[in-house]
Amino acid sequence: MNPDNRSRLEQRVVKAAEAALQDQKYVSPIDVLVGIGWLPPSTVAAWRQGRLPYLERGVTVNLHKTSTAMHVFRSWAVRKKLAPSEAAYMARTRDRRPLRFSASGQEAIERSYRTHWVSPTLSERKREQLAERQSRAPDLVVISARHDWTCTVCGDAGGGLLLMQDNGPVCMACAKLDHLVFLSSGNSTLTRRAKKASQLSAVVVRWSQTRKRYERQGILVEESALEHVE
Repeated sequence: MNPDNRSRLEQRVVKAAEAALQDQKYVSPIDVLVGIGWLPPSTVAAWRQGRLPYLERGVTVNLHKTSTAMHVFRSWAVRKKLAPSEAAYMARTRDRRPLRFSASGQEAIERSYRTHWVSPTLSERKREQLAERQSRAPDLVVISARHDWTCTVCGDAGGGLLLMQDNGPVCMACAKLDHLVFLSSGNSTLTRRAKKASQLSAVVVRWSQTRKRYERQGILVEESALEHVE
């Protein structure tokens, strides 16, 4: 990469990193790649659902440019005296398998992607809370379907709800979620308590054609947990 191109890249990386740091008091490699426009948020969502073998496959530039940007990012974070904090990344799948970042899968590269850089202004307690929150298993996300679809596991016509897995949509029976009951949004206290009492839960979302985004409809929880908190 010639000096002019590298200088422009450094400016873009620093700008994206500064914005994420100001907004959330920490910054991750994913924040930077999304911020400079090399990693579409939709690709991150698909990767988190386990539908990409590794994150770098969804980056829109070659591995050399990606590696250069990550080197610039880490050098900036060290100069800023940010504190490194390694987070766990798990897929939004029933098996909660660890997500892979790189094409090579080398542990040093994987660790660098997992490392978040935290503002030194945060107290030790807030750093611990942030690390715990970042390493928490993500919620399963179930989609309320707007169109007809077919389960990629059993081949049957799907119902109203589906879970996106590796090869596509999966029905509630094949996802082993058909024993859960729906609790609509509206009562935040009941939702919080039901989710805490349920050993298995999932967030239900539906695509809004008007707002062009998925919007939360409620959660799925075990019937016994819902009865208990009610």
